[in-house]
Amino acid sequence: MEPAPTPPVGPGPRRRAAGGRAAPAAANRRAACLGLRVLATTVAALALLWTGGLVWFTAQIPRQAANATTTTDAIIVPTGGAGRMEEGLGLLRAGLAKKLFITGVSREVSISQVYNDHQLRSEDVECCIEMGHTAQDTAGNAIEAARWMAKQGFRSLRLVTANYHMPRTLMEFRLAMPDVTLVANPIFPQHVKVDDWWRYRGTAGLIASEYAKYLLALSRAPFEQSGTQSTQP
Repeated sequence: MEPAPTPPVGPGPRRRAAGGRAAPAAANRRAACLGLRVLATTVAALALLWTGGLVWFTAQIPRQAANATTTTDAIIVPTGGAGRMEEGLGLLRAGLAKKLFITGVSREVSISQVYNDHQLRSEDVECCIEMGHTAQDTAGNAIEAARWMAKQGFRSLRLVTANYHMPRTLMEFRLAMPDVTLVANPIFPQHVKVDDWWRYRGTAGLIASEYAKYLLALSRAPFEQSGTQSTQP
């Protein structure tokens, strides 16, 4: 009688266990690679979108004063940059507005200091120039100016600030005063090279910073508009 054939030897328990672990590990690696590709694509798309927005924003920066003759009820000058006060005073002397309002002035600065620094006549200061001391930033400038405009009963203003600062300032002022006519009156700092901004590290950084602040203000706009509408009778 011949001996019974030996049955084939299958994979042992250890080999079966190793194969069982390999499949989930490979699936995890594939999922991780897919996640990294999705993340890289998202970051690249966001970077491209941000860069395109920066180019668009730079195109919105005025290169020249578009309206130098229209009269308004007031001239508004947010503090914070050289040449703004001088421009505002020159516009007031030229008869382009009834009053000049300087917003965001330090509480340590008095109207008499403005009088002395710019060689103003006392009657000019008393009748036509006022200052606000509560604003701490551009949004605060807009709110402070809006309260002053409402108190004066004014309906139009000429806004004086640096050209690179103008797009964001106009947005903030329009949010604070949607029914007031705004006339942009940019000034042009010599150290800001807007036309070839990408060639100058300082200008590129300044404009990128302004663009980031502009986006932040833009993100607040729907909430502030709804708040303004809810307070209207």
